[in-house]
Amino acid sequence: MAKVCAITGKKPMYGNTVSHANNRSKRRFEPNLHTKRIWSPGENRFVTLKVSSRGLRTINKAGIDKVLADLRKKGGNQ
Repeated sequence: MAKVCAITGKKPMYGNTVSHANNRSKRRFEPNLHTKRIWSPGENRFVTLKVSSRGLRTINKAGIDKVLADLRKKGGNQ
């Protein structure tokens, strides 16, 4: 499964690790993802999502049912 947040769409960024001597080597900045099993009262079932911390805050603020409806509207797989 890809390292992409289901809600915000966050994915890895690429950059450089820079040493004290200014030597540069490529690195990857991973998003802070968690696989969460969230109860949806509107659907009366658990929904498993791979979400970032920002995505969890969005769920807490808007509610899981509204977030799922938005995901379906924009073409999400949930």
